[in-house]
Amino acid sequence: MRSRGTVIVVTLVLLAGVGAGAWWWKHTESARAQDTAARALVDELAAGWSKRNLDAPPVAFKDPTVRHSFATTFAGLGSSAKATVKVGTWSRTDDAATGALQVSWALTPTHTWTYTVPVTAAYDGSDWAITTEPDTSPWVPGIKPADTVSLKRVWGTRGDLLDDAGKPLMPVGDVYPVALDPTRATAAAAAALEKLTDQPAGSLVAKLAAATKAGSKAPIAVITYRQSDFEARAVQLDALKGVVYPRTQQPLAVTRTFGQPVLGSFGEVTAQMVAKGNGRYAAGDRAGISGLQGQYDTTLGGTPGLQVVSSTGKTLFDVPASDGSDVRTSLRPSVENAAQSAIAAAKGTPAAIVAIDVPTGNVVAIADNPTSGYDRATTGQYPPGSTFKIVTTYALLTGKKATPGTTVSCPKSVVVDGRSFHNFEGESLGTPTLDLNFAHSCNTAFIQMAEKLGDGDLSAAAKAFGIGGGWGPTFGVDGAYAGQVPTANGLTDKVAAAIGQARDLASPVGMAAVAASIARGSFIPPALVQSGSAAASRTPSSLDPTAVADIRSMMRLVVTTGTGSALKSAAGGPVHGKTGTAEYGTATPPKNRVWFVGYQGNLAFAVMVEDGESGGTVAAPIAKAFLDAVNR
Repeated sequence: MRSRGTVIVVTLVLLAGVGAGAWWWKHTESARAQDTAARALVDELAAGWSKRNLDAPPVAFKDPTVRHSFATTFAGLGSSAKATVKVGTWSRTDDAATGALQVSWALTPTHTWTYTVPVTAAYDGSDWAITTEPDTSPWVPGIKPADTVSLKRVWGTRGDLLDDAGKPLMPVGDVYPVALDPTRATAAAAAALEKLTDQPAGSLVAKLAAATKAGSKAPIAVITYRQSDFEARAVQLDALKGVVYPRTQQPLAVTRTFGQPVLGSFGEVTAQMVAKGNGRYAAGDRAGISGLQGQYDTTLGGTPGLQVVSSTGKTLFDVPASDGSDVRTSLRPSVENAAQSAIAAAKGTPAAIVAIDVPTGNVVAIADNPTSGYDRATTGQYPPGSTFKIVTTYALLTGKKATPGTTVSCPKSVVVDGRSFHNFEGESLGTPTLDLNFAHSCNTAFIQMAEKLGDGDLSAAAKAFGIGGGWGPTFGVDGAYAGQVPTANGLTDKVAAAIGQARDLASPVGMAAVAASIARGSFIPPALVQSGSAAASRTPSSLDPTAVADIRSMMRLVVTTGTGSALKSAAGGPVHGKTGTAEYGTATPPKNRVWFVGYQGNLAFAVMVEDGESGGTVAAPIAKAFLDAVNR
């Protein structure tokens, strides 16, 4: 029988065990709760960082001002930079926890900045909070708490647009982008700058007012001057408060108008370019924005590099840029200058000149008037008028419907299926031969002859010269127009097409290719860009040699005795050509697109003026001025 003392001892031991178990259980549950709370805090930090928002819900920091520094530190990365943050190592000892965050910043679709940053937390008896060091940024290792980071685009050496001899068409030169600083500029300065830079009255004043109201600090771009233009205005610009003009460099042609708009321009990228660039561009970048500079910017500009730098200049992440490559064209500066000087005679009327090297089919000059905006020489779509009689004559000769000596009457007008057709000046030539009807561009004679052609004959002949062909994509300029001559859908449609009206459309470069084909005796797809994917195979397609020889003789008659007599005295030797006048619009009398296409030696060309009296009186003199300048 146990003694009473033994029972008491056993009872006390049992009670002690129960108490110890309860204490152990309570301690363990408390530790688990602390682990959970500490881990929840760092998970909350990682999640908020990934959303770039530590305020919803607010992440607890021992010093609340640290949380607010997060947005300031990373603002320079831009809103498109996406963060992904995961908790790496993590442990807790008593009232302190330590670990690391694995941070990834997707700066572009192909470039990610990754690093690991330490993180600590402390328990104050009631809550956990993130703790930080006074001399170290909690966001990026190796920088100070007050430092910020920013993303810089770094571009390598840009390639050149080259001429046919391999020399730069637009070498790099100094420019001055003039802008208004909205934090300093006054309305009076903006108004004065409008006059100095020929901006619309009130336009800069309105932009300044809008920027001021919005609190914007971004410069308001106005105009970019090359060195000589800037120097002529430097004193006046200096006198205007808040006007800035930081010198930079960019590709520049020998003059502002040389080769424009086909060569294009270089400048600050647009918002649309940034949106569609798949990370290639960022606001503030400078790149090719139009013409060949824009179309081939990825080749010329190379691949941009990236740098993440601190506000103290420390490089934190670096992706080197890749240099650009040259893009070679077939432009010949001497011929280009001649074309530009000649097209200036059109003054305010839109016009274009294209010149082609006959042996190669390469375009050696493209001149547009005006020199800004629309590249009508390459992408314009115009009825070719009587220049198309080259194609119609080829269809007649190869189809055995006529010979150069075939006589056809040339009355003032003819009626086909109830529709009246007339000669340009209402002239009547009796009954000339085909070659003389061609030389004097008799519409009524060609309409009578076209009645003998099949509905698809003109379309097939046009394609033999590349009109309606597939050379547009290989020309090297976006939107280059190869033209169209659809199968006739009736007699009036067919005869109207025979004189370059109806649904016939061509570009100046397309009609220059027609002239080059006659000079060569074969069709070669015209091309401007001679490098990269644009340098496609261009196999000549032979034309009927007898028909070509006959048409050459007729084109010579145009100049010696016909509508192109303005070129009879052109410098450089005999000229072969064809005038054209195509009616358009609803005015009475209708307005005219006027043409002259032809060749001299190994140079073929097309002149088109959007509004003029006739091809012989307007386009032909411009063609003469062009040849005179080429041969000067």
